[in-house]
Amino acid sequence: MQKSAPASSPDAYVLALDGWRRECVEGLRAAVRAASAMEEVVKWRHLVYLANGPVLLIRAEDARVLFGFWRGQRLRTIAPGLKPGGKYEMATLELREGMTVDAATVRLLTRKAVELNRTLGDPTLDARRD
Repeated sequence: MQKSAPASSPDAYVLALDGWRRECVEGLRAAVRAASAMEEVVKWRHLVYLANGPVLLIRAEDARVLFGFWRGQRLRTIAPGLKPGGKYEMATLELREGMTVDAATVRLLTRKAVELNRTLGDPTLDARRD
């Protein structure tokens, strides 16, 4: 499977999507951006939001959209569907066609994740200390 070139900007990332994946990413992106001021970039071929290190990601794949948090394991009381995995304290919500997540929940998760980075620091630096 040949990979396409990464999007040149967050807007280009969204515009390259279609159907339910575009609608899902647009909804997540709007709620995330409304919740807190963060730097929004395309990194690792998906949307990444930064505030004192990486906070969260939105990644559209063929059959799902992942909404993940670097310190997501600490956010599972807000969204029990966050599945732990990977480095750091990563946890992700997996969204498939027909699934949604409430915008208020997205905003709350985002604000809490930004606050965790503000108080605990960049999660990638914590991992390097181990």
